[in-house]
Amino acid sequence: MDNQVTLEKIISLSKRRGFIFSGSEIYGGLANTYDFGPLGTELKRNLLNHWWKTFVTNRQDMYGLDTSVLMSPKVWEASGHTASFTNIMIDCLECNYRTRADHMVEDALPALGNVEGKPLPELDQIIADNKIVCPKCKKQNWTKVREFNQLFETQIGIITEGKNTAYLRGELAQGMFVDFKQVLDSIHPKLPFGLAQSGKAFRNEITMGKFTFRTLEFDLAEFEYFIKPEEWEKHFEYWKQEMYKFAVSLGLEESKLRWRSHTKEELSHYSSRTEDLEYQFPWGYKEMFGLAYRTDFDLKNHIEKSGVDLRYTDPYTQEKFIPHVIEPTFGLSRLVTIILMGAYVEDLEKQRVVLKLPTILAPYKVAVFPLVANKENISAKAKEVFDSLKKSFPTVLDERGNIGKRYFTQDEVGTPFCLTIDYQTLEDDTVTVRDRDTATQQRINVNDLLSFLNENLNERTL
Repeated sequence: MDNQVTLEKIISLSKRRGFIFSGSEIYGGLANTYDFGPLGTELKRNLLNHWWKTFVTNRQDMYGLDTSVLMSPKVWEASGHTASFTNIMIDCLECNYRTRADHMVEDALPALGNVEGKPLPELDQIIADNKIVCPKCKKQNWTKVREFNQLFETQIGIITEGKNTAYLRGELAQGMFVDFKQVLDSIHPKLPFGLAQSGKAFRNEITMGKFTFRTLEFDLAEFEYFIKPEEWEKHFEYWKQEMYKFAVSLGLEESKLRWRSHTKEELSHYSSRTEDLEYQFPWGYKEMFGLAYRTDFDLKNHIEKSGVDLRYTDPYTQEKFIPHVIEPTFGLSRLVTIILMGAYVEDLEKQRVVLKLPTILAPYKVAVFPLVANKENISAKAKEVFDSLKKSFPTVLDERGNIGKRYFTQDEVGTPFCLTIDYQTLEDDTVTVRDRDTATQQRINVNDLLSFLNENLNERTL
């Protein structure tokens, strides 16, 4: 077996084992859309729950929100997204292939590094000087590089003549900024504090491929952390450390993580400092998490455009001021693929594929096997053990195929422990417990299973 992790292997595993499917597949698919299958849904839910517990539930300075996907278009005008939320595209005049120009240049000339934010004429010159050809038809006949807005437009209203343009949110942040005053008035938090939420975001991406790395619709988790202006550097460094610790808690190798600062040219219109925590994909280092210092850009603009006072009043000095904001952002759809890549191991000795997921993320914690399917006494005992465990852990009862194939299946989906109910179980009430990572086995009494699993799953959670 080839032990190199490739995107193709992750895509194959994802489809075969029910993690991620191509969107609209029976109709030929829709580019840059993916559906999460039964196991992928559980993995993503576990990931979100771990994120929420880490950054919201376990803290006293963070408050959750769940804001609307649709907001007044005035929100996006005030935030600068209708004017500045742009990327750059280019078209092949031979085959009509369309892609992001900066991504194409980076793929063709990896030694050049990141070129996002470079002036359009400079990108045109790079493409011409290096004779970059179309990835699809291999010819060199391009349009000029040009900007496009990433916001998805939609219409509100049932009568055509009365429709109004609205936008699907391109980020979660604006809902939190718009609700800032209502949070202040209702629960009276003291600085520093954060507003957190997770949910769907939408961006009109044109770059094809690379699975869930870049999609039209995706799951985000982020928070806006409101601070005193003079303390921004301290909080920026603090959240940088916390984001890194969270990445490590997902089982990701530190050797594949690095921080990269945005150049002045690639900074978003709202940010004065941004750093990406990048992951080493098979195609190079690319963004996994983002950390931005948004200053008072958003609240200040919403004050100006709405006419509503969004200043914070210091409860001790009564000073009124606009808080500044540190924003950590986590793309969960992208992160699921990264987690699969990080956990994917090919055990050459045992000729098996293993997903060594942290137990907190594993879709199933335990699998129960009757040694002989449809053997009345054994099947009944397996169902009894399954029923006793499923109340405490996500548990699956697997009766398909021989034991070896069932082990390999559960290894591939990352189940930490497999329990086999056999003839000896009927005699002495013990089961065979197999460890996913080591493939070692031991006999455990049924009455001791709950304590054994609690102890071992907790030990290997992170």
